[in-house]
Amino acid sequence: MSHYRSGARSFPWRDTRDPYAILVSEFMLQQTQTDRVVPKYLAWLAAFPTVQDLASAELADVLALWVGLGYNRRARFLHETARAIVSAHGGRVPDDAEALDALPGIGPYTARAISTFAYGRRHAFIETNIRSVFIYFFFKDLEDVSDREVLGLVEETLPDEGCRDWYYALMDYGAALKRSVENPNRRSKHYARQSRFEGSPRQARGAIVRALTAHGKADVDLIVADSGIERERIVSALETLMRDGIVAEKGGVYRIGGKT
Repeated sequence: MSHYRSGARSFPWRDTRDPYAILVSEFMLQQTQTDRVVPKYLAWLAAFPTVQDLASAELADVLALWVGLGYNRRARFLHETARAIVSAHGGRVPDDAEALDALPGIGPYTARAISTFAYGRRHAFIETNIRSVFIYFFFKDLEDVSDREVLGLVEETLPDEGCRDWYYALMDYGAALKRSVENPNRRSKHYARQSRFEGSPRQARGAIVRALTAHGKADVDLIVADSGIERERIVSALETLMRDGIVAEKGGVYRIGGKT
């Protein structure tokens, strides 16, 4: 904890106990670096300051603000979660991890992180920096370390009080550790290098969402012209976005819409 107290990283979601704001940060931080999240997080809370504001927003407006973070399904899930919180939980973000886990797009890690960071509950969970610390100190020279093994140690070392700061300290130490040694996560059984963005389906999906939020609606030719991406890739990405409920089509014209 001395390392944390002397050089803790500063993030706006660490300065709040507002469960909704912490919920937003946890969705945004999934698979996205903190420096990219900060401006989007601040803009999001300015546009949708409460869970009720988000729940009543149009999906197109939600995705327009999300552009640049990638993995647009997270934005749809966050939108659906806000609606579920309003309709099923009286507009209050649940404090119970199991109730959180039942909401759209929230898994075991996110549920326990929200419960801990917003309400101070004591839960064992893992994210990339936490995993790095435990593999580095407890699994020297071992390969294929499972999260189950790591999670057991997290549970053993978790303090009875002050879990929130304990996790922030672990995350900061893990981030610093990866700048000084080879990334310990590479020895995790669950490690997977992120695929290249250029030429990927993610790039095509992001380009489609940007085009549709900019134009309101568009056909394939307009999206191709806007993005500069091959027609075949755009058509394939459109099919994925429609399955995900992010894009709807009528008469060859596409718009943001779908399941929400």
